[in-house]
Amino acid sequence: MTALALESGYWNSLGHGVGAIALYALLGLALMIVGFYAIDLTTPGKLGELIRAGRPNATVVTAAGMLSMAFIVVLAIYASSGRLAEGLIAAAVYGLVGIFAQVLSVRVIERVTRIDIGAVLDSPGFVPEVLVVAAAHFAVGMVVAFAIL
Repeated sequence: MTALALESGYWNSLGHGVGAIALYALLGLALMIVGFYAIDLTTPGKLGELIRAGRPNATVVTAAGMLSMAFIVVLAIYASSGRLAEGLIAAAVYGLVGIFAQVLSVRVIERVTRIDIGAVLDSPGFVPEVLVVAAAHFAVGMVVAFAIL
């Protein structure tokens, strides 16, 4: 008969890991919600209403913002090297800086390219300009995320 033996401290380590996952997930969710509202406040129209109304461009812009925020949180977690408190603080700070940088950069890109973001988001059909806005969200998120390293 083979006995299964666990190393000393296994359950403590497992509990710590599960707790870290839960805390990072909550922080990531909170940052994505803050990011959503930051984008919503700085663009014409209400993103939630536009998404529920089936506006594809509003959905694309929102999805790009969420993905870029996730990149920032993931790299902040990675850079923390397993130190939970430092990782949570770094993820929160970098996330908030990333949200600010994202909103500012995307608004500047919209002005430079003369994209009428209100019309783009409210359009019932796909508008190619939305790809520029989505790419700007995604690109700024990657820049901020890699700057963390």
